[in-house]
Amino acid sequence: IMSRKHRHFKGAEVSCCVKYFLFGFNILFWLLGAAFLGIGLWAWAEKGVLANLSTITDLGGFDPVWLFIVVGGVMFILGFAGCIGALRENTSLLKFFSVFLGLIFFLELTAGILAFVFKDWIKDQLNFFINNNVKAYRDDIDLQNLIDFAQEYWSCCGAHGPDDWNLNIYFNCTDLNPSRERCGVPFSCCVKDPAEDVINTQCGYDVRLQGKYIYTKGCVGQFEKWLQDNLIIVAGIFVGIALLQIFGICLAQNLVSDVKAVKANW
Repeated sequence: IMSRKHRHFKGAEVSCCVKYFLFGFNILFWLLGAAFLGIGLWAWAEKGVLANLSTITDLGGFDPVWLFIVVGGVMFILGFAGCIGALRENTSLLKFFSVFLGLIFFLELTAGILAFVFKDWIKDQLNFFINNNVKAYRDDIDLQNLIDFAQEYWSCCGAHGPDDWNLNIYFNCTDLNPSRERCGVPFSCCVKDPAEDVINTQCGYDVRLQGKYIYTKGCVGQFEKWLQDNLIIVAGIFVGIALLQIFGICLAQNLVSDVKAVKANW
């Protein structure tokens, strides 16, 4: 009985620093993931998507809520596995955490290499993505806000120019279009007047007939220019994320090794 109560570990022990650092890191990660997931589900509930799940596929463009759902879900699962795995010294959860994080890192690395090699294809896909969402501009309020933010931030209009808004049924210039927004653009395409304190949401009406007071550059070109101007910052963010992932994998693997060493000496 006494021999069972007094186990000798022959010097092997689990590092408390590694264990609780990994636990603390992951509990923050887990809470952040839960917040993202909560925001996404709340947004879907507000739009009635949760009441009728079939509407998920009805939107022709991109629903920004998907970003919160997917990113939040991945962060929640990873954070939970890392948090409980570290606290309970569960090697299965720690291995799951390491492999999952390693897989994400590998996918990010692959995507980065492919984006560098196939620049023209990526540009074509970005053009297609923007035009597809231009068509669905009025279909979803979140998509509408995302497009307005992008056009205001990059001082652009459409994928290649204002005429891309002909793809939208409310803004096209055809004679059969009864919309008041015919031959116009969203207010986010308008060049802002510094003297105006209140945003004029009707500033885009008929402007393509006049050809003034709007941004004439496309968002694809402006986005490329922004990337070139902020290349060091963007690269730094990606490198920082990659280092955090590698650091997390190393910590988890270190803790797994410690737990195995302790168990081997029981």
